[in-house]
Amino acid sequence: MSKVFVIGTNKRPINPIHPAQARQLLRNGKAAIFCKFPFTILLKEARPDIEVQPLRIKIDPGSQVTGIAIVNDASCEVVFAAELKHRGFAISFSLTSRKQLRRSRRNRKTRYCQPPKHEWYRKGNKKPVPKQRRTWLVPSLKSRIDNIKTWVERLRKVAPIEAISQELVQFDMQLIRNPNIQGKEYQQGTLFGYETREYLLEKWNRQCAYCGVKDIPLQIEHIHCRAKGGSDSITNLTLSCEKCNQKKGTKDIRDFLKKDQTRLEKILKQAKQPLPDAAAVNTTRFALFETLKATGLPVETGSGGLTKFNRTKLELPKLHWVDAACVGQSTPILNIKGVKPLLIRANGHGTRQMCGTNKHGFPIRHREQKQIHFGFKTGDIVKAVVTNGKKVGEYIGRVLCRKTGSFDIATKSGRVAGISHKYCKQIHAKDGYSYGF
Repeated sequence: MSKVFVIGTNKRPINPIHPAQARQLLRNGKAAIFCKFPFTILLKEARPDIEVQPLRIKIDPGSQVTGIAIVNDASCEVVFAAELKHRGFAISFSLTSRKQLRRSRRNRKTRYCQPPKHEWYRKGNKKPVPKQRRTWLVPSLKSRIDNIKTWVERLRKVAPIEAISQELVQFDMQLIRNPNIQGKEYQQGTLFGYETREYLLEKWNRQCAYCGVKDIPLQIEHIHCRAKGGSDSITNLTLSCEKCNQKKGTKDIRDFLKKDQTRLEKILKQAKQPLPDAAAVNTTRFALFETLKATGLPVETGSGGLTKFNRTKLELPKLHWVDAACVGQSTPILNIKGVKPLLIRANGHGTRQMCGTNKHGFPIRHREQKQIHFGFKTGDIVKAVVTNGKKVGEYIGRVLCRKTGSFDIATKSGRVAGISHKYCKQIHAKDGYSYGF
């Protein structure tokens, strides 16, 4: 069961408690709601007799969704789970759109104006590239690190987190290229082969490369068979069902697929391509690792193959937050009964652009500088209890504010328009994220 975070009278986090116990404290007036997402209560009376148990936060970084889990190592219980959806692709699209609009504006009705360049890019400049530029990440990748950093800091404020576990690499590429590498015991132990198999499952979409069948046991297949000089390189491996594997045997792939040239070209092309999502994760892995180390907490690392090995051994389902709970060596037993993950989506804080444009760059609307109306801001989560009129009822959702005082509320069942600000009460202030279960 997902626990409720608790903060003591000294504003320091203590042990999370069962939701029923939290409801009782709130009902008896011994606690107050401190935060809605994640749900946290604040005690009104000091409880010095409580022995605080340290917790560990585990992170499974992904290119689109990152899994987060808080685990109590002493009781092997998952206290909290969340899935954080990034907005990297939205940032990339916005930057491309801005570049196109600026390029169009420089060429429209005026002489050409060269785009600005930094001094270290100028031809003939022998100045060294600044260190900040050498370690620079594109905004779409940096946003992923910033999202994770934000939530690690938030959770540390409401939970007694004393350690961090991070999946440092999605796939141990060095182990994949050289299976005989010496090092950690798992590379030559029971985990041997998990890295390669998991990488191939992701790369070939968990289906047979020759017939496309899914949801059956798949075998690792050599594109160019070893009997005719084929290597064990990852670029020479694919997945196939047992039927196709036996049918191909030691045949050359060009002879085996001579009647299906389209599939042949697709396999040969895809075999040499890297995994795009893995490339995004591998690009940011050490930057995220340094960010987590800067918190001052001990950071444990593990690979994607080790995560799958732990999850398979414990017979747990394939979910982002479950993968996070299985990261690293510190996963002897896990109790995930009743855990309901918090679904977090990064939306950003909007735009500062005052003049709204259409897709061609022409102005179509103008935004006001004032954003707060009657104490509310567009994006706040509010609860409106309408007592009279045509829209009597209770509505919970994100609010769209107007200076007239007539608000719109986006609920799960749809958008409700024309709700007066007098009926609204703020539940959660806008913070750049949306939440769900």
